[in-house]
Amino acid sequence: MHSFALAHASGRQWKSITEKCLADLGGFEKRSGFEHLGLVYMTDNLAGDAEKILALLGDETGIASWVGSVGMGICATGHEYFDEPALAVLVGEFPEGSFRLLELQDGPNALPPELSNWVQSRQSRFAVVHADPRNGEIPEIIEALADQLNGFLVGGLTSSRSELSQFSGGVCSGGVSGVLLGEDVPVATALSQSCIPIAPRHQITACEDNVLIELDGRPALEIFKEDIGDLLARDLQRVAGYIFAALPIAHSDTGDYLVRNLTGIDVERNLLAIGEMVETGQSIQFCRRDAEAAEADLVRMLSGLSKRTDAPPKGGLYFSCLARGPNMFGDASQELKIIERELGDVPLVGFFCNGEISHRRLYTYTGVLTLFT
Repeated sequence: MHSFALAHASGRQWKSITEKCLADLGGFEKRSGFEHLGLVYMTDNLAGDAEKILALLGDETGIASWVGSVGMGICATGHEYFDEPALAVLVGEFPEGSFRLLELQDGPNALPPELSNWVQSRQSRFAVVHADPRNGEIPEIIEALADQLNGFLVGGLTSSRSELSQFSGGVCSGGVSGVLLGEDVPVATALSQSCIPIAPRHQITACEDNVLIELDGRPALEIFKEDIGDLLARDLQRVAGYIFAALPIAHSDTGDYLVRNLTGIDVERNLLAIGEMVETGQSIQFCRRDAEAAEADLVRMLSGLSKRTDAPPKGGLYFSCLARGPNMFGDASQELKIIERELGDVPLVGFFCNGEISHRRLYTYTGVLTLFT
């Protein structure tokens, strides 16, 4: 891989914003043995102009392959954009034939034969994907795609107050789309959590669907109250948005876990409902959102990624939860400035998601970083 070019801008009109990005990107010469891929993210203020933006980017650069998403917030190296029309574009030069666009998958279906054959021939094990949160089969689609690749996915659920648009060649919505990368595109990826466990793990000993009935053989709500402490237990309304359920991932060597919202409390029957279907025998623990812990974990993740790369990364993608960014790290683009501080001036784009995708799972309250190495 040769180089990446980054541009990002905000303004009032889609055309002037796009033209500013094009001017910053400069021209692209077609070199023998290489081809270009464009990664593009725009705030939902520009969602209605997405087709025109993609057309102008393609016409002016000569690049046909564009992948990305709309977001309520987007990001670039050291910058976050919210509540204003903004665009972030990263163009990379890749070995010829080393990527294929993934057209919309609206169900956990097999890849088209042509794409499946390419996956086999190029030993593709990695994909960047964007997903429509309205599709109830997204977790199954993600898992099926990871199985077909026998590999790893990164990405996020589109977030928008208007059109929930994704980009894969053109504008699409309703499922999962993105780009598959061959083995000759080296990447490194990692995930950072926003929450910290507050008590040891428990075993679910009785449940129904997403309702916890018993933990460790005792009423679930009794265990929950003990874990959160007397102050919160006396006023359970205060736990909303602060205390969450954490579902440890079996066989994870990093102590990874899925964070899920608390969706209901039944004080009379000592029941607790969470935003995930559960089974008896499964482990669970409770955690809290913590800005200081989130920053420490982000720095830990960045340090670990740096140690795994032999040379400075050429480019990057970052998918962060909408509950992070200014809602956790503060204004003035602090989350992206931490990444810039730890990694240096790496060309990077991404967006703030309704849910984050890493490996074969859908996460919440996390940041997923991928570096092109």
